[in-house]
Amino acid sequence: MEIEERVKVVLAKVLDNGITADGIGPEADLVEQYGLDSLQTITFLLAIEDEFDLELDYPNLQLDDLRSVRQFSTFVANLAAPVR
Repeated sequence: MEIEERVKVVLAKVLDNGITADGIGPEADLVEQYGLDSLQTITFLLAIEDEFDLELDYPNLQLDDLRSVRQFSTFVANLAAPVR
């Protein structure tokens, strides 16, 4: 399963409002369209760390990185990429 799909699955679980991963658009704004609040954002970020077995780079995480599933997936992919 690609990173974007895995992010959608985690987001759907955190939102817990009946929306499925398939119903989450890759470009939709996580805050504006899905109503992700501050507590859900923390839960989402912690769940992403568990899902991908990584530690998010919080000092470099910007609000714009959380604007869409696609943008956040790119952020996660960059962290998950092996360092050369």
